[in-house]
Amino acid sequence: MSATLTPAPPAENRAARLITDGVEPKNVIIAVSIAVGLAQDNPLTGLLWALEAILFAAALPMAYIKYGMRRGMWADRHVGQRQRRILLIPVIMASVGAGIGGMLWLDAPDQMLALVVAMLATLAVLLPVTAFWKISVHTAVAAGALAMLAATYSPAFWAAAPLVAVIAWSRIALRDHTLAQTIAGAAAGAATAGLVFATVSA
Repeated sequence: MSATLTPAPPAENRAARLITDGVEPKNVIIAVSIAVGLAQDNPLTGLLWALEAILFAAALPMAYIKYGMRRGMWADRHVGQRQRRILLIPVIMASVGAGIGGMLWLDAPDQMLALVVAMLATLAVLLPVTAFWKISVHTAVAAGALAMLAATYSPAFWAAAPLVAVIAWSRIALRDHTLAQTIAGAAAGAATAGLVFATVSA
């Protein structure tokens, strides 16, 4: 009696999964925090501030997401159900807010503070939209990170914008978002993070 073989997923879906998982918001936040930290007058001190940003904006939220997965609150680390995201985003906002409080108390450099304030502002924009529409957090975070890197280093970073399109493709290919949701996420992330980062760091 022959065993029934499960067909392998299409190659494009495997690629989409690798992209979605590889550039998930947590990883993008880690990368942009380190990059902005290295741009400070004292790169070593900047990296220490980057670790603070990563703790409150990436590590603690991811720990809560994993806790929710164990409790059955959501099925995966991307929290695919829109209704569940409405419950998750305020918790992440509280964590990021605590990080901002620490930075204000310890007198963080303006750019490092601006980085985390921009993250909080982006979440504040995404939350009400998520109440009725599943806007893409992946593209919002990626485009927002690009805007902050362009402001920190050089507008030449906008040449990496096609990477945001690749992330959008991965979300659409996995049927987690529509094209409109990925475009809206990218626009919201770039506009909000770019404006807030420039304002706070000025």
